[in-house]
Amino acid sequence: MVGEVFEEVLNFFPQDSYIELLPIIDDKHGQFLIYTDGWEKSWRDYGCFLHIQVKPDGKVYLRHDGTDLEIAEKLVQKGISKKDIIIAFHAPYMRDMSEFAIS
Repeated sequence: MVGEVFEEVLNFFPQDSYIELLPIIDDKHGQFLIYTDGWEKSWRDYGCFLHIQVKPDGKVYLRHDGTDLEIAEKLVQKGISKKDIIIAFHAPYMRDMSEFAIS
């Protein structure tokens, strides 16, 4: 399910001549990352664009979402319960203000 959302994000953003999307998947550790790397004139675009981690207990930590695609909602649409999704880029005290899991 997480892999399907990951692939959707990769396919949504077209590769262009300036910025390359670098998918990083580590199934053993449950890590799904997309980095960007490229140049547009003298400006470098490099960094984490998306980071999702699946913990051994099945909890899904959305560690970074640099998209405007509402990745957490896409995970829910794929069948992952909101109780199993942690919006980890929010401080723990802020997580209880959402309908997603706190930890």
